[in-house]
Amino acid sequence: MHTPGLSRRTLIAGAASAVIGWNTATRAWATTSTDAVADVVPVPALDGTLTTDAATLAAFSDDFGRLTHNTPRAVLRPRSTRDIAAIIDYANKTGLTVAMNGQGGTDGEYESHSNYGQAAVPGGIAIDARSLDTIHAITPTHAVVDPGVTWAQLTNAALAQGLTPPCLTDYLHLSIGGTISVGGIGNAVQKHGLQADTVSEIEIVTGTGRTLTASATRNRGLFAAALAGAGQVGIITRATVALTKAPENARVFLLFYDDIAAYCADQERIMADGRFDGQVGEILLPRSPANPTPNARYKIEAVAHYNGTTPPDAAPLLAGLTPVPGDTQITDTTYRDYTFRVDAFAANLKSLGYWNAPKPWLSMFLPADRAQEFARYALTKVTPADLGAGLLLFYPFPTGKITRPLAMTPDHPTTYLFDFLTFPAPGTDPTAALRRNRDLYDAAVRLGAKRYLVGAIPNMTTTDWQRHYGARWTTLTTAKQRHDPRHTLTPGQHIL
Repeated sequence: MHTPGLSRRTLIAGAASAVIGWNTATRAWATTSTDAVADVVPVPALDGTLTTDAATLAAFSDDFGRLTHNTPRAVLRPRSTRDIAAIIDYANKTGLTVAMNGQGGTDGEYESHSNYGQAAVPGGIAIDARSLDTIHAITPTHAVVDPGVTWAQLTNAALAQGLTPPCLTDYLHLSIGGTISVGGIGNAVQKHGLQADTVSEIEIVTGTGRTLTASATRNRGLFAAALAGAGQVGIITRATVALTKAPENARVFLLFYDDIAAYCADQERIMADGRFDGQVGEILLPRSPANPTPNARYKIEAVAHYNGTTPPDAAPLLAGLTPVPGDTQITDTTYRDYTFRVDAFAANLKSLGYWNAPKPWLSMFLPADRAQEFARYALTKVTPADLGAGLLLFYPFPTGKITRPLAMTPDHPTTYLFDFLTFPAPGTDPTAALRRNRDLYDAAVRLGAKRYLVGAIPNMTTTDWQRHYGARWTTLTTAKQRHDPRHTLTPGQHIL
């Protein structure tokens, strides 16, 4: 039998025989090519491959959080934007769902870096972003990249030309398409906003299968809904991201505090005057290896970039600050080594077995006037064992630096990131931690906080999402209805 639209090169690799298409009656792949099956929708011709083998499906069933397990029906490894458009059109015809999966990582260990199934597509088609990983252009002001290019790949390529992305996540082995779809935060947020704020143009395939170019002047509504829009209106297939001249070196300052008020005052002081090129901060939980004292401590990590062999004078950079006397550390390193500083940390976590254990992260944006109150409350709920080998980041940035409308921030001029990046000991049951996350989320929302769209918060309801988006809920739902009316895309976010 000849099946219209079926190409030998796009037959799916099935368990025992070639899969010819999706049976809309049985809701399963049809694996016969000899008998006419009226309900089978043939697989479209593709430049890449679509597979259903068990090993591939298993690789796309879990994510970095190790908290959910959602097996897709197939995995697309695209070789073109056409493939993504074709598979979205196919999903609309068959009632399947589709989600892009960033598959970041190093040394052959690739996985979705969502934390709670956000990139999952149970019973649908996962798209492996690594198949689209070309850097198409680098200029003095921008780069044009495929969505599967990681920030590490782009940083290395840009540095070879004396350039760098201005805003980088701490861990660089994440797909560009993935981070700009949720925001992308790092130590330069005070100056440059989120990574999504540094994007000037995208190519995107909407949930209707249309391939469009979007920017601030072209398809503006789609542009606004796609960046930090959680993959609800389309799959980004190319992005133009900003580049700037790269410095050669970095002088790194570690300042320690015993008092949260003094810590926050200094964080906000250096944020306001811009004396450093980057700043983050951390709460050190009591009686942890990094902090053997019985009380929480607070650490500012600030970096000043420079060229040549003479580092900037520390005195003016530290003027007016009030860390614990005699407890300031200053080191000099290359800009590249500082940019890739988390790699050694990640390698250590992998060697100790923490990397592949459940990690119930919690990421919140807090209004500055309630941030200390929330931090004090959170410290009554978490222990060093909860944090394990992880980090509890806590630092401010100007709210106005976040320009993408669906990247929700508190109604206050200054926002604090509260990023509970837990790495509990392998074997720890995450059930209690998920309940704790929900408690902390509810407490933060009561104080005017917004969530950052990563992390693990159970039992999010439509009411929760409406409260999160506030007046922009209509913006999101209108864009969804226009660009993904069948709700084909990114179901793992559980927003719509």
